[in-house]
Amino acid sequence: MTATSTPTAQPQTDERLATTSWLTRLLRRPELGALMGAVVIYVMFSAADTTGVFATITGTARWTDYASGVGIVAVPVALLMIAGEFDLSSGVMVGTSGLLCGVLTTEYGWAMWPAIAATFAFAAVIGLINGWLVMLTGLPSFIVTLAMFFSLRGINLGATKSITGTVRVAGLRDVPGYDSASKIFSSTFWHPYDYRIAVVWWIGITILATVVLSRTRFGNWIFAVGGDANAARNTGVPVRRTKITLFVMTQLAAALVGIISLTRLASMQAGQGVGQEFTYIIAAVVGGCLLTGGYGSPIGASIGAAIIGMAFIGITYAGWNSDWLYLFLGVILFAAVLVNTLIGKRAAGARK
Repeated sequence: MTATSTPTAQPQTDERLATTSWLTRLLRRPELGALMGAVVIYVMFSAADTTGVFATITGTARWTDYASGVGIVAVPVALLMIAGEFDLSSGVMVGTSGLLCGVLTTEYGWAMWPAIAATFAFAAVIGLINGWLVMLTGLPSFIVTLAMFFSLRGINLGATKSITGTVRVAGLRDVPGYDSASKIFSSTFWHPYDYRIAVVWWIGITILATVVLSRTRFGNWIFAVGGDANAARNTGVPVRRTKITLFVMTQLAAALVGIISLTRLASMQAGQGVGQEFTYIIAAVVGGCLLTGGYGSPIGASIGAAIIGMAFIGITYAGWNSDWLYLFLGVILFAAVLVNTLIGKRAAGARK
């Protein structure tokens, strides 16, 4: 009589402990699509350049100058989007902060540094109001911040004109502390290429945000509230505090760009910054942030800002009509969302 062998049961492996290939891990990076797009855009404008400057160190100084103004705000906007919220008042805050600082110094005799401190405090209060209203009312953040956008825009025009008689402030070069402030916020380095110090601010904010998001408890909270706010709240995550903090950070970054613009030009127009909020969101989305929250990275947002900077300067160097810039940005936005979606599906399939 022949003995029958019983098949040995195979141990079940926890899928959370399963190893993944380097390609799968790479595909899961939210900034991959933006990085691919940046390479394509850089090569395209290098080939289309009619001046021979775009691909040089000087050309890089020009497009990073524009990109830094976008990236400084796009990074905290990306964090806010990861948390599932939007801020449509970030663009107008650029003009509001510059006007406030300019009025305090030129019309009321404040020195530059106290005016800058008051401007940042004002921006923090606006961010606090935005976050508090969103959490208190339960209204979509784009509605609350859109209302703030129109409110600040009206204040910029009405208050500035009633105080100065015009819709701009100027004449800051004689204000005490202006020279030291301009060195911190709007100076240049690496002569003769003259990179703007704003690029250093941009890189520093990107590094700080990346560390916060990937290495701290607060970063875990950001992902948690963006993924499922109710589940996060049930596990002890301070949802309200997390989101309000992010609104404050976004407004502070916008105020920083406003101060940079003010000290660079020694003047500020009432309409400055209006419309830039969409550019910040485009940079974040191009960088891999989902509109539904819970996914994205500061590095991706910075790469998105770099793409916008390359497009803005590259179109000029290529000799194209600059009126086509926004069409180009629209195409980039659509292509980036499409590529990120395809990459995300590929990564999801690789987990199985």
